[in-house]
Amino acid sequence: MSTDARPHVRSQELHQRASRCTPGGVHSNVRLPGPRIFFERADGAWLRSVDGHDYVDYLLGQGPNFLGHAPAAVVEAVNEACRYGVIFGGQHEIEVQAAELVCETLGWPDMVRFGVSGTEAVQAAFRLARAATGRTKIVRFEGHYHGWLDNVLMAPDGDGWGTASAGQLASHLDDVVVLPWNDADRLAEVLAAGGDQVAAVIMEPVMINAGVIEPLPGYLERVRELCTSHGIVLIFDEVLSGFRLGLGGAAGRYGVTPDLATYAKALAAGWPVAALAGRADLMERFGTGEVNHSGTFNGSVVATAAVKASLERLRDDPPYAAVEEHGMALMAGIRELGETYGVPLRAAGLPAAFHVSFGDADVVDYRTLQQLDLARYEKLADRLVDNGVWVAPRGVWYVSACHGPGELDAALTRFGKTLTEWL
Repeated sequence: MSTDARPHVRSQELHQRASRCTPGGVHSNVRLPGPRIFFERADGAWLRSVDGHDYVDYLLGQGPNFLGHAPAAVVEAVNEACRYGVIFGGQHEIEVQAAELVCETLGWPDMVRFGVSGTEAVQAAFRLARAATGRTKIVRFEGHYHGWLDNVLMAPDGDGWGTASAGQLASHLDDVVVLPWNDADRLAEVLAAGGDQVAAVIMEPVMINAGVIEPLPGYLERVRELCTSHGIVLIFDEVLSGFRLGLGGAAGRYGVTPDLATYAKALAAGWPVAALAGRADLMERFGTGEVNHSGTFNGSVVATAAVKASLERLRDDPPYAAVEEHGMALMAGIRELGETYGVPLRAAGLPAAFHVSFGDADVVDYRTLQQLDLARYEKLADRLVDNGVWVAPRGVWYVSACHGPGELDAALTRFGKTLTEWL
């Protein structure tokens, strides 16, 4: 429960109004727990609420705003594109330019298809993998997120994993095998026993969704070898890592090439668009009509204009060094605050995205992540929001190209104030 002393009269009014026409007053259940704050604008790394309060933003819309809020070059490109129409029901040159730029920027894929959400892109990847292999099973990993549909949304269930929502069909998980991540030997055992039934192995190449955990040295390489030897399609879910960890995403950072990969979030600086990229022999199955992938809004003028402008900005003026510098300084500052206040604050992960919690466990996967005091951090996150630091209760912090010295000072000052009031 928030203890924010600042008045939120207008936000409260809007939430009550929203709740009369929208379930829970929100349009995504991720936002259902709160806080019930409404915003009127955002600029760079800052949010401003309808009650006039400012927030230094390390949530970044759950990750998409890697260039900050309302990046001028992207806004201008989208506005210009809108002058000529939004959806033609046919092709246009901007979508060609955007597709070429995605392939060129990433460096490894032959072809790309645009869609609207990462969830959708994952489903398209599964369909391609099953068509190409003639197999049905999908191997995935504990704690990795691949969307909210029935065959991917999962939650811990005793010693295993099961459905995560009422109304979700358990039968849709019959062909899903869930394994611990960062354990190549366990994957090898499963594939040795039944690899001829597995169509795809899907993973976040960096486990950003839960804990921002990097792959152990040699792990991705071993997974790549196992998939190749068993004729399995390797899918990287780079919805969170793509274009955030570098122009080549996680595949470029770690030097391991998947067969297919999904992208969204940083792909278009906040505009709703996703992409599935991959090898030509797989992707061409869409082009022949063998595998269906459709959508009214796929490749729209606005979406692809945002992709093109975003990737041009990342290519021509790369922010990665500054982002990493800011993330390193912020993590160090948070750890120092923990020492100053005598609490075991942990800040670990990649500088462009990292995880904050309490504890000193050696975290390598979802199970070891649970050894941290995650519930205590959720309470701290509420207080951080009270003091004007916009963060998620699950502990993932995102850094943007707009975070600089002023934001660093604001975040650490407000973090310190929060600890003073809370402890």
